[in-house]
Amino acid sequence: MATSKSSTLGFELTSLFDQAAGQFRNLNVNEPGQWPTLPKLALWVFMVAAVVVAGWFSLLNASQEELDNARAEEPKLKVTYRGKLAQAVNLAELRKQKLQMQEYVTQLEKQLPGKAEMDALLSDINQAGLGRGLLFELFRPGTAQVKDFYVEQPISVRVTGRYHDLGAFTADVANLSRIVTLHNLNILPARDGTLAMDAIARTYRYLDAAEVAEQRKASQAAAKPGAPKP
Repeated sequence: MATSKSSTLGFELTSLFDQAAGQFRNLNVNEPGQWPTLPKLALWVFMVAAVVVAGWFSLLNASQEELDNARAEEPKLKVTYRGKLAQAVNLAELRKQKLQMQEYVTQLEKQLPGKAEMDALLSDINQAGLGRGLLFELFRPGTAQVKDFYVEQPISVRVTGRYHDLGAFTADVANLSRIVTLHNLNILPARDGTLAMDAIARTYRYLDAAEVAEQRKASQAAAKPGAPKP
């Protein structure tokens, strides 16, 4: 009895497989709408699976690209981290150095006269020469040259006197409380056995508030598109 039932079940399964396989025979690929139900269902499952697989690989590719970019960025981030860590460890020392630099800059600024002090500085240069017994044949301030944060004032100087007095004069100028530099020195014989020294003395002063504002306004105007170049 059991053998008969098994044979009957096997025959039915074989019949079903044959029917299913028969639906896949002689299919017209140009007219999938006319296909039987099972081939349509199989095609739909295949397309869904293909879309899922394609989407999965696309996601993997994007993730792999992000991973590669992150790996490439890692050494740069490590360098940045080490630099910031070193700064954090030395923060107290860096603050101390900053204060020292600010004090140094303040000292330098004190050596630059203001606009109102320029006349007194020019008088000091003149007195330095007269105090050494030198004769000024020329003492002519030139055109001031405005820089970013200061003004450079050239002065054409011609003095006559003895060699040692000329040397002492240059030392006195170098030791003035304000910054004065001598350029283009030229010493020639003069009358009565004396020497004549031609030089360009350059002194510097800081810009006052009004001049700083004018400089910023000029810089902003020059930076605008279409502004004429100086």
